[in-house]
Amino acid sequence: MVVDAKHAAVNGRNRSQRPRRPQRSHREVADALRSRIRSGELQPGQRMPTQAKLADEFGVERGAVRQALRILQSEHLLSNVSKGSPATVAQDVDKTLPGPETPQPTMVALAPRIADAFAAQHVEIDALCLTAVSLTLAMGEPLRLIHEGRLKPAKVDVRVLLPSRDIDLAFPVPVDGGSDDDLVHEHWLAQRNAQGQVLRHNLLALRATHGIDVHVTFRALPFTPPVKLYLLNGAEALFAYYTLTRRGEEIDHEYLETYDAEGTQSMLFPFEQGSALRDTTFVEQSHLWFNALWETISLELELTS
Repeated sequence: MVVDAKHAAVNGRNRSQRPRRPQRSHREVADALRSRIRSGELQPGQRMPTQAKLADEFGVERGAVRQALRILQSEHLLSNVSKGSPATVAQDVDKTLPGPETPQPTMVALAPRIADAFAAQHVEIDALCLTAVSLTLAMGEPLRLIHEGRLKPAKVDVRVLLPSRDIDLAFPVPVDGGSDDDLVHEHWLAQRNAQGQVLRHNLLALRATHGIDVHVTFRALPFTPPVKLYLLNGAEALFAYYTLTRRGEEIDHEYLETYDAEGTQSMLFPFEQGSALRDTTFVEQSHLWFNALWETISLELELTS
């Protein structure tokens, strides 16, 4: 069973109940379909599944599917988008897709690259991030391919560095400070724990379902990372900045203005070992940096409230 990342129980609430599958947004549906087109799973000229089948697959209303298809049509990835018949992958789709070296938003770029990494027999993924939400969502694509029998790694090792619960975060923080800081911190902590728990559950489940040797380890950092970093199989580094914005949201029925970053939209810059001296050096130095943090100032992290 693959547990969805967004609405897992946190802070001890409903621990005896399995998290419900949440309603995905039309943008998440578009991201998943775009990844399939980008990977070649959906070929130019191929007809898409019907809107009814897509709605059933993603657990959304047909209106959300239509919105997702219109997004892809606006990007010239699909044609013939209408209510009456399935859309078609554009014939010249290869011209519209960005190259592997092109920076893209995290939720567009990360899933296909992680799926490619899972084609190896020994998958090694290291991540430094604020909550692991992007990593957890991106894992849905390789997990789907494994359950379909299209991928079968022998071993998976995942290491994740996250901020410690015991530090004063640089962000997210309330704009006005004061007593609301505890509320914002607890909200972030609940998200951090929930995302980590879902990621660990979904990966460890591969042991029972597919006999894959899986290890997932978390450690806590004594600082708020201003960037996110993903290292894939020792051969690729994906790097992004957390860009802060002022935004309002409701936390425990209270509306608050906070300084925060939308990590799923951060632009990922890819670096691949062997493609150029600059890229090779960046990948090597990123591994050295990650390992140094892992082995020195980070501490064991328990994903509890």
